[in-house]
Amino acid sequence: MTTSGAGTAHRTGTTAARTGVWFVGARGSVATTAVAGCAAVAAGLHPPTGMVTESPPFAESGLPALSSLVFGGHDTTSCPLPKRAEALTAAGVLPHGLPSAIHTELDAAEREIRAGGPQPGEARSDEELIGSFAADLVDFTRRTGAARTVVVNVSSTEPDPGPNAPRMRASSLYAAAAVRARCPYVDFTPSTGLRTASLMAAAEAAGLPHAGRDGKTGQTLLRSVLAPMFVQRTLAVRAWSGTNLLGGGDGAALADPAAAAAKNAGKERVLTDILGTAPEGEVHIDDVPALGDWKTAWDHIAFDGFLGSRMILQTIWQGCDSALAAPLVLDLARLTARAHETGLSGALPQLGFYFKDPDGGPAALAEQYAALLAFAGRLAESG
Repeated sequence: MTTSGAGTAHRTGTTAARTGVWFVGARGSVATTAVAGCAAVAAGLHPPTGMVTESPPFAESGLPALSSLVFGGHDTTSCPLPKRAEALTAAGVLPHGLPSAIHTELDAAEREIRAGGPQPGEARSDEELIGSFAADLVDFTRRTGAARTVVVNVSSTEPDPGPNAPRMRASSLYAAAAVRARCPYVDFTPSTGLRTASLMAAAEAAGLPHAGRDGKTGQTLLRSVLAPMFVQRTLAVRAWSGTNLLGGGDGAALADPAAAAAKNAGKERVLTDILGTAPEGEVHIDDVPALGDWKTAWDHIAFDGFLGSRMILQTIWQGCDSALAAPLVLDLARLTARAHETGLSGALPQLGFYFKDPDGGPAALAEQYAALLAFAGRLAESG
């Protein structure tokens, strides 16, 4: 991360300024929950549970107010956001009555969603798609009067691209459009996105901060807490295996072995980084459509104690990934917007607290949180 010469941006923490949040995957569960949650918290209908940026250490960091955020995005599906919110309510993700209470906000965001791509049989070239997506971003920022727009990728996981892929991955098309439109970028997925040498260099040259990748919401969050415990207590981990049962769009996307491999790489990297070596065992992901937006994650940890005594620790995590991810997505949009306002550019390793595969920095959650708090202080000092 570097500091650019941009000094003309104004404080987004004021009530007059708006900050755009543009979701790639804008009609998905995570984006819908984030839009609904932002509206509910801003209106005082619900507390900001799960939003780290609403805790006291961030009060003086100059982050854009939740009430100042305006939403839009790209998606390849057509289900309107209010209907998507109703479906999430029926599934138990959103509280009953909330879609009706915030219908105006949901409808406003829906009007700002544009067609994504590439669609099956897409005739447009990569360059044409990038240009179209960038024009959508520029138009959104201009019409809403936003001081800046942060692009956040919350779309389905892509498989890693092959060496002879005929075109850029969709996530990289959107990332390239963000750079062209001079928008900070956050990748909450394990997809390629901005992580190509040319795109990262272009983001740096444009003075854009970026963060990623792959949001840390459940199983890996727990791993980043437990693994340091074994290291600090000098307990030898012999094997660490895991299973994920999930439905919804993520379950369907991760039924593709290549997409699952891309997802699991981040989960396993956390253990290697903290333990110093990769333990035996792997993570399995099973698509269970009946679970909908809910998931169960199970870990089985085999370790040695004093005098070689063999022991086992098992954990079960059950929860709603959308409800876990949405407050983190709002945190990241606000933090990245503020970083851009203060003239920071390049990778933001201080936001590693939120990611399985961060842009450098420590891997253990406690150390990542300390780095995040230090970053909050730096933002506060920027005035």
